[in-house]
Amino acid sequence: MNDITNAAEQLQAEFEQRQAHALAMGGEAKLAARKATGIMNARERIEKLVDPGSFMESGLFATSVVESMRERSAGDGKVVGYARIANRDVAVVSNDFTVMGASSSATNSKKISHMKRTATSRGFPLVFLGESSGARMPDTMGARGMGTMLGGDPTQYMRMRETPWAGAVMGFCYGSSTWYTGFCDFSVMRKGAIMAVSSPRLVSMAVKEQIDPEEIGGWKLHSEVTGLVDMVVDTDDEALEAIKRFLAYMPSHHNEAPPVAAPQEAGGDMSQILDLVPISRTKVYDVRKVVKTIFDKDSVFEMKPRFGKVALTALARLDGHTVGVIANNPLHKGGALDTDACEKITSFIVMCDSFNIPLVLLVDTPGFMIGVDAERKRAPGKIMNFMTALQMVTVPKVSVILRKSYGQAYLNMGGGRNSDEVAAWPTAEVSFMTPSYAVNIVHGLEPGDDGYEEKLAEMEKGNSVYDIASIYAVQNVILPHQTRDYLIRALQVHRLRLTGGVGKHLMQTWPSTY
Repeated sequence: MNDITNAAEQLQAEFEQRQAHALAMGGEAKLAARKATGIMNARERIEKLVDPGSFMESGLFATSVVESMRERSAGDGKVVGYARIANRDVAVVSNDFTVMGASSSATNSKKISHMKRTATSRGFPLVFLGESSGARMPDTMGARGMGTMLGGDPTQYMRMRETPWAGAVMGFCYGSSTWYTGFCDFSVMRKGAIMAVSSPRLVSMAVKEQIDPEEIGGWKLHSEVTGLVDMVVDTDDEALEAIKRFLAYMPSHHNEAPPVAAPQEAGGDMSQILDLVPISRTKVYDVRKVVKTIFDKDSVFEMKPRFGKVALTALARLDGHTVGVIANNPLHKGGALDTDACEKITSFIVMCDSFNIPLVLLVDTPGFMIGVDAERKRAPGKIMNFMTALQMVTVPKVSVILRKSYGQAYLNMGGGRNSDEVAAWPTAEVSFMTPSYAVNIVHGLEPGDDGYEEKLAEMEKGNSVYDIASIYAVQNVILPHQTRDYLIRALQVHRLRLTGGVGKHLMQTWPSTY
């Protein structure tokens, strides 16, 4: 009996010693240094993100495959496992920068692959908390290293959008941390963090000059220029809260409808909404105020606000139901759609359709930006990507024309048969182009020229909302204060009853960026 007791005690002691070593991560000194700067470590981030006591770790005792590195590679630099957020299951990958810079290796790549497979096959979201130094060397050097590291998972970079993915850039993110963030449906970045293909040191060696990390991967670059980041925050806490809020709008997987929250009152006074939208087509306004008024109070979750500013894309709730909102914003470039906005809207459409989120389009645009710069940025391709995505949507689409809807943008913003229902305010105008431009192109006349006003009146004839309503190209003309009630009812009518709120997901393989 004593021999059995001693053996059990030895097993217990070894387990506790190995467990303590793994939980110590990169050691007291490294953890204390992070704490002194106010930045959370990998385990603290998980604790902050998930429901208390819900984290079940996978791979606690994993280490480097290189024998000489086993003792200093606790968890092999990645903390992964299963947890719950708001009582719903999720998988989490949190990079532990205190262990070998959270560099990618043969072992921790297996851990990530296992989280991906499980989340996908069992139907729950996957969260990446990014901070890593890239591929681990010398593990990946040479043919054997490449064959082991980069040849071990043929599905490493394949995704079919079966479950929502969310990612946070919370430190230096190079290599796989960048790749997985780019895959995500939602990505948030803390100011001071960096996301790039390679570290500034390696880039500096390649280009033979010193490179500023912010220049190749800072928050301004990714939120304003590349559009790879959906939201920018100041702290780790805010990044984790943003992920939780994003997931609250999403279903756990693509074969269920989004969750329904308790209905809330409108975000503003609907009776005064016309005060936010000048009747004159040439006056600007901020459509954000309109959106926040129409949808449930405090429910608007804007994505990519600094990128493609001529358009707004946001998740929101309408009578408690998740919707995706696309709106032109005349505050920027008069609401004319540029290539950045096309790309932003297209990716948003793909996400919403993939996860069964109905779309609401609020229309006020003079058309697409034209000129040399637009053509060099492949405007025709971006416009057609946008158009193709909209026509492949199988979730309900409802559009409301607030003021202008001109040219090809009329179709891209849901006009004609490109929405299930089209409504318009009495202030709406639909035509091929701005009437003053048409007068110049057709007659060569400028304001002040003889005959200009007469020709302008001819071009404006037939532009009113009642002209397009008379041929049933819009199904309803509604007063501005009726917009919220109309949208609620229209989406009730077009609910996907036959499939339990689930669309066909025709764009599930659409690339994350293009």
